[in-house]
Amino acid sequence: MQSLLIHAALGVLTVIVFFYANRHLYRGDWAGSDSTFLEKLYYALAVISVIIGWYFNQKYVFMYPSEASWWHFTVQLFDTPAGGSVAQDVIITNAILFPLWTILDGPRRGMRWAWIYFVMSLVTSFGFAMGLYLAAQERQLRWNARPQQ
Repeated sequence: MQSLLIHAALGVLTVIVFFYANRHLYRGDWAGSDSTFLEKLYYALAVISVIIGWYFNQKYVFMYPSEASWWHFTVQLFDTPAGGSVAQDVIITNAILFPLWTILDGPRRGMRWAWIYFVMSLVTSFGFAMGLYLAAQERQLRWNARPQQ
């Protein structure tokens, strides 16, 4: 149970850092600051991902109270060939490709503190962090295209 609370606290902290780093994008005083349908969809999918992930994570922690750990959790992902296939895909994508993508592409687009998405993915869910990245990227594109005053 303690690990769930720690992950939840760290997850909230990463979301606070995300909004702090992107506060200029979330002010309503610039042309294009209204959320688009696509941006809202990214937020909705991010929230759905973290809720479903939280449900299964709490089931795991209560099912294996003395064994619960990152190592034990990861080993269990490979208990079946189908699970192993999905697990290797998600691990490589989340641990290598996602940080490369966000940390390299984010600054190219003008996104600040792009490392936060990878950290967030470790304590919330990959889908949540990716959804926030894509939503922030949508806002950043509109920010970059706004008329300069």
